[in-house]
Amino acid sequence: MDGKVKGFNTKAIHAGQKPCPVTGAHVTPIYQTSTFVFKDVDQGARRFAGEEEGYIYTRLGNPTLTELEAKVAALEGGEAAIGAASGMAAISTALVTLLKKGDHIVAGDALYGCTHSFISEILPQYGIEVTMVDTSNLENIENAMKPNTKVIYVETPANPTMKLVDLEGASDIAHKHGAIIIVDNTFMSPYLQRPIEHGVDVVVHSATKYIGGHGDVLAGLIIGPKELIDTMRIPYLKDFGGILSPFDAWLLLRGLKTLGVRMDRHCANAQKVAEYLEKHPLIDKVYYPGLPSHPQYELAKKQMDGFGGMMSFELKGGLEAGKVLMNSVKMITLAVSLGCVDSLIQHPASMTHSPVPREERLKAGITDGQVRLSVGIEDVEDIIADLDQALKEVEKQTM
Repeated sequence: MDGKVKGFNTKAIHAGQKPCPVTGAHVTPIYQTSTFVFKDVDQGARRFAGEEEGYIYTRLGNPTLTELEAKVAALEGGEAAIGAASGMAAISTALVTLLKKGDHIVAGDALYGCTHSFISEILPQYGIEVTMVDTSNLENIENAMKPNTKVIYVETPANPTMKLVDLEGASDIAHKHGAIIIVDNTFMSPYLQRPIEHGVDVVVHSATKYIGGHGDVLAGLIIGPKELIDTMRIPYLKDFGGILSPFDAWLLLRGLKTLGVRMDRHCANAQKVAEYLEKHPLIDKVYYPGLPSHPQYELAKKQMDGFGGMMSFELKGGLEAGKVLMNSVKMITLAVSLGCVDSLIQHPASMTHSPVPREERLKAGITDGQVRLSVGIEDVEDIIADLDQALKEVEKQTM
């Protein structure tokens, strides 16, 4: 690809892509193979010794993954990237690479449930100290830093509170203390937010979500400086084994080509849905960074190129009203995950964030009555109509 190309959608289609050298195939093939053939013993030895580039075994690298990793690195503005078997494989690989016994991590208190439990329950088993704070306030991050702090880990927007983290400010704190900052960019995708441009060191994704976009793949991504990414790949990803399959990498390559156009539609739909919900008499609170009522609306405009397709809200009838709503939708799907072309609705406290103890959930702002909505790319009139009829059912059954 021409190095002068700057447009996101052009890079999403062309970055890292080359015709198949054997057949000339336009679309990158799925190199569905476990191992690769050496022309002789000496070549095999050179590749294992790192003296010659080339493929050995798919757990160590694969041509389909290579294109995906090059494309994602280009889109996020990083030097290199790794494809992993899931978002949690990416997150855990990044953290175990950077932390050892005696180190300290500062993390957000509102995180995806499995990330929260990995950081708060598993890392301490290996002698790693953990402090979890509301990272939407930079003072909390600064006050939590210690001489042995090696990592700051945040989501922005946070799942599911939609609180934001000032990326430049948090990066400055990390670097002042000699720490590395990792940002989970799943909710935004590189189309809407590129944390590396704001000083962040490492970006992780559950690529299952917006990057895949169609609800048919599990995958994770890590993006950052090449030297660090190489260390995460070998020995950590290699030896833990959470690698991405060639077929799943191919699905992500396909999804990336339409990421920009999908995200435009997600954003446009979500804005209208958020405005509808905020005005509805049965809705107590809507959490969406595209609403001027969001306390960090100005920060959202500063560091994001759009407000995304994710939101959460609370009904005036609390948990029981929320249950009626979620049980009454007809087109919107009651399911976890997010970032699909179709709209998904779920209950964080009993589903995605159930691993988090209730007291900690409430402290982080994840209430029992909170409902999370991933707005899809259907016709927005149909999304709103479905919510409207479900809210009428709420009024009928609970008011």
